[in-house]
Amino acid sequence: MKICVLPGDGIGPEITAQAVRVLQALGLKMEMEEALLGGCAVDAAGDPYPEATRKLAQEADAVLLGAVGGPQWDNNPRELRPERGLLGIRKHLGLFANLRPAVLYPELANASTLKPEVVAGLDILIVRELTGDIYFGQPRGIEVRNGEKVGFNTMIYSESEIRRIAKVAFEAARRRSKKVCSVDKMNVLECTQLWRDVVISVAPEYPDVELTHMLVDNAAMQLVRNPKQFDVMVTGNMFGDILSDEASMLTGSIGMLPSASLDANNKGLYEPCHGSAPDIAGKGVANPLATILSAAMMLRYTFSMEEAAQRIENAVKKVLAQGYRTGDIFEPGMKKVGTREMGDAVLAAL
Repeated sequence: MKICVLPGDGIGPEITAQAVRVLQALGLKMEMEEALLGGCAVDAAGDPYPEATRKLAQEADAVLLGAVGGPQWDNNPRELRPERGLLGIRKHLGLFANLRPAVLYPELANASTLKPEVVAGLDILIVRELTGDIYFGQPRGIEVRNGEKVGFNTMIYSESEIRRIAKVAFEAARRRSKKVCSVDKMNVLECTQLWRDVVISVAPEYPDVELTHMLVDNAAMQLVRNPKQFDVMVTGNMFGDILSDEASMLTGSIGMLPSASLDANNKGLYEPCHGSAPDIAGKGVANPLATILSAAMMLRYTFSMEEAAQRIENAVKKVLAQGYRTGDIFEPGMKKVGTREMGDAVLAAL
C-alpha cells in the first residue's frame, strides 16, 4: 500500500503525525511518503499543488491530508491561495464522491448543542458530489454590465455525474440501514429537477433501498429538528458543503469528523472535516481524532480492510470511554490532553 501524506498548513502536521503513528502501529505493509500542498507549497515551490506532489499523489493508492490555509495567504492572488491546491488535487485525481459520516459517540452527547435525547445514537452519512455544480460550472466571473459590476456563476450537472454519485449513495446505504434521502431544490432550480429525475431512475437498480426526497431548506431544518430520521443523504456540491458542516456540529465538535473523497475505483483522499485552525497551530492542543478516523476510512474504502478500520474506530471509542478529551470536547471531570497525548492514548487502546 502506497500512501501519499500531505500534512499541509496550520495544525495539519500535528494531527497527521498522530494518524501516521496509528497506521504504523497496525503492522501493515505500507509505504508512506510526504509532500507539500497548500500554503506551505506556495511558500516553498510557488504553487499550491506542485508538480512533485501531483506526481506522488498520482502514483499513490491513497492520500492522507491534514488541512490547508491560513491568514498569511488570504491576500495572495486567487491562483496562489492554499485552497486552490485542495481543489486542484480533487480535480486531478477525479475525486467526485465525498463521504462525510456524522456519528455521535455516546460519551460526547453533552458536547452537542442539541438536547442529548435528540442526538443520542446519531449516525448519518452525507454523500456529496464534489467535482460539479456551481463551484466548477462555466461561465463564471465578474464583469461590468450597464455600468455596474455583476458577479455570476453557473449551476450545472450532467446526467452521468448525477448517476454515478447516486450509485455511491445507494451502495453505501446497502451497508447501513438501507435508506437514501436525496436533497435538491427542484421546485426552483431546473438543474436539481434533473438531479431528482436521475436519482429516481437509478433507484430500481437497488430495490432493497428506500429512496425519499427532500428540499434543501427543509433538510437543513430537519437536521436540527430530527436528525436521526436520516441514514444516507446524497446531494450536490454546494448543498452538500453546507449540510455536512451543519451535521458536523450535531456531534459536538467538527474535530471528531473524518471524510473520504473517492474516484470511480475507490482511490481516495482522506482528511478531517475541520480546517487548519491557525490560532492553535504549534500549541499541541488540536484534536487528532478526526484525522485518525480518516485513516480508518482509508483502510475501509480504498484497501477493503474492514477489520483494521474497526480496530482504529474501537480504539477511539475506548479512549473516549476512558475520559480522554482535547480542549474542543472537554467537559468537567474528564482528562484534558493535548494532541500527542491523545495519539498515545489511541495507540495504547490499540
